[in-house]
Amino acid sequence: MEDIFFAIIMGVVALIFIVLGYLLWVKQKISILHDYHYTKVKENDKRAYTRVMGIGMIVIGIGCLLSGIYSLFISGAKSGILFFVFFLGIGLLIMLYGQIKYNHGLF
Repeated sequence: MEDIFFAIIMGVVALIFIVLGYLLWVKQKISILHDYHYTKVKENDKRAYTRVMGIGMIVIGIGCLLSGIYSLFISGAKSGILFFVFFLGIGLLIMLYGQIKYNHGLF
């Protein structure tokens, strides 16, 4: 029962990240982010910035979704490993890359 609850929660969180990533990447809704995250982004770099940040959020969402699905088959903390690989190892690094490259720092 706990695994099903965890999978549902992770599915909802994944959906939120994927929708926000889509809005950033495709619709270029930069206002989703805090304004201090993009204050130094040049106007001609905003398209590239929203693309990188959106892809990072979608990758995090995919990690949440896979972790939830994986938890249905393998119980325990092993599904958390998959989450952290996608969240910290891939998604967050993509977003940090975009933040440093286009905003010239974290804030």
